[in-house]
Amino acid sequence: MAKHPDVALYTELTDIQRHVTQNAGTEPPFSGKLLHNKKSGVYHCLCCGQPLFMSDTKFDSGCGWPSFYQPVSNDAVLYLDDNSHNMQRIEVRCCHCDAHLGHVFPDGPKPTGERFCINSAALSFTDENTGEKTAG
Repeated sequence: MAKHPDVALYTELTDIQRHVTQNAGTEPPFSGKLLHNKKSGVYHCLCCGQPLFMSDTKFDSGCGWPSFYQPVSNDAVLYLDDNSHNMQRIEVRCCHCDAHLGHVFPDGPKPTGERFCINSAALSFTDENTGEKTAG
């Protein structure tokens, strides 16, 4: 379970946001608010605001969740072995508040070959042109 950096924020999370970020859940595929977002900007951790991914690293993987080929920096996310559901995966968490974000797979595009499959419900997006923020 993730750390709760702000109790007020935690109580403001929707059921799906809480399920994903605090209980390592997964939103249904193709349901996330940020899946089809094409605007330029920064994707942040919904729980603490930590910058996680730049929009220019987002790509359409067809998997049903926002996909990125790299985080904003090597230390922006934590990597944990995840052997749940009889699968071997690498879980991705926020480095600042430990919120569950999704998983990373070795089938992404160049230059990294990685696909960060991230739940919209774990993200917020800040439009670089307008400053408008959108919660996933």
